[in-house]
Amino acid sequence: MRSLFNRNFLRPFDWLAVLSFFMCGQALAEGQTSPLPNPAMDQPAAKISVQQSAVFAGGCFWGMQAVFQHVKGVVSATSGYAGGSGDSAKYEQVSSGTTGHAESVKVVYDPSKVSYGQLLKVFFSAAHNPTQLNRQGPDTGTQYRSEIFATNPEQKKIAETYISQLSAARIYPGKIVTRVSSLPAFFPAEDYHQNYATLHPNNPYIVINDRPKVDHLKAQFPELYRQAE
Repeated sequence: MRSLFNRNFLRPFDWLAVLSFFMCGQALAEGQTSPLPNPAMDQPAAKISVQQSAVFAGGCFWGMQAVFQHVKGVVSATSGYAGGSGDSAKYEQVSSGTTGHAESVKVVYDPSKVSYGQLLKVFFSAAHNPTQLNRQGPDTGTQYRSEIFATNPEQKKIAETYISQLSAARIYPGKIVTRVSSLPAFFPAEDYHQNYATLHPNNPYIVINDRPKVDHLKAQFPELYRQAE
């Protein structure tokens, strides 16, 4: 379910809707009360470039993909679905909120250049607001939930430890609602969803909701930011 209207379409001169979208887009930066600390637990620095993968869900996958595509050390970011079965991994079905899927992004990264803990910092600070339950900005439903799908037991432990660390530090004014689970499977989304923010930079939804996330990444993590290839 979309609040106000479909994210693919912005009614002309609907200024109330524009204001609402703008406020949702800015809520990400305003939610934090202080910069995020480094994870107390992280993967050891890799000396050999053996690619690993991580899967994150936090609202519309357009913005999530756009953010991680700008992170140094990320080889690829793919929009898709996680949490449900393969036969229901289709956009129309997932949008019903009844499939168990969440719009997600699979991040393939080089651990010699960026750690899993650093990806978590990006996820919790720039990619989405982890205090919004079953929604993100203007998009509502369980398919927009905040969830980390760990690809191995080490990732699961690191993610759970970091959430406890952030909660204890009271980084956010609200409770972190992010779930951590083991990844059952990841299903890439339809081709027209891939690289959507890059291919449609002037789409009002992208301008208001997703471009601020990339700007936030650049401002908060200049050492990790790169121009998307």
